[in-house]
Amino acid sequence: MLSAWTAAQRNVLQLKFDAFGLIPAIIQDALTGRVLMLGWMNEEALGRTLRTGEVWFWSRSRQTLWHKGDTSGNVLRVREVRADCDADCLLVRAEPAGPTCHTGRESCFWQDVKGDALQPPAASFLDELAEIVQSRRVAAPDESYTARLFAQGRLKIAQKVGEEGLEAALAGVAQDDNRLIEESADLLFHLIVLLNERGVALREVLARLAERHTRATQEQ
Repeated sequence: MLSAWTAAQRNVLQLKFDAFGLIPAIIQDALTGRVLMLGWMNEEALGRTLRTGEVWFWSRSRQTLWHKGDTSGNVLRVREVRADCDADCLLVRAEPAGPTCHTGRESCFWQDVKGDALQPPAASFLDELAEIVQSRRVAAPDESYTARLFAQGRLKIAQKVGEEGLEAALAGVAQDDNRLIEESADLLFHLIVLLNERGVALREVLARLAERHTRATQEQ
C-alpha cells in the first residue's frame, strides 16, 4: 500500500510511530477545547486526515483504515494537527459534526475508573459553569441565586446583563484591576444565564467568534 505520508515528510516532522506503525491521536473540540476521544493513526490514516480535512484512523481490532463518521455522519473536521514534545503523540483539534462517542455521547470520556457515568469533561471553567447553570434551571428558586434568576424570567435576566455590562465598563475606565475582574466575572456569569434561558449554547457563540476570525483572516 502506497503511504500518503512519505519518509521525507516523517523526517521533517520527526514523528515516532510505534513498532506496529501507529501513533496515538487525541481528538479535541477546536471550539470548546473539550477532549473527545483517542484513536490510532498509521501513516496512511494521517495522510488522509491531512489531505481530506476529516479525521481517519487505523482500527487495531479490524486491521483496516476507517473514516470517522463514515456511517453515522458524525465526522470530525480538522482545524489543526499538532505533535507533542516527543513527537510520539498527536493532538488533532477538530470540529465535530455530532456526538463523537459510538454510545451517542459528546465525548468518549464519560465514565470514571469504576465505570460510573459522568458528565463530559469540562474544557474550561466557562464550559463547566454553563453546565452548572443548566442544572440550576430546574432547581427550586430558594436553592440558589441562579434558580431565582430563572424564576424571575427573561426580562430580569437581561436587565442584570445590562447592569453588569455597565458596571464592567465603568470599572474599566475608573476603577482598579481587581474591580474590573470582579465586574467582568459578574457579566460573564449573567450572560451565560441569559444564553441558557434563550436555549443558546455557549458553543454557538464560540462558533460565531471563530467564523468572524476566519472571515477576517481571509480578507487580509
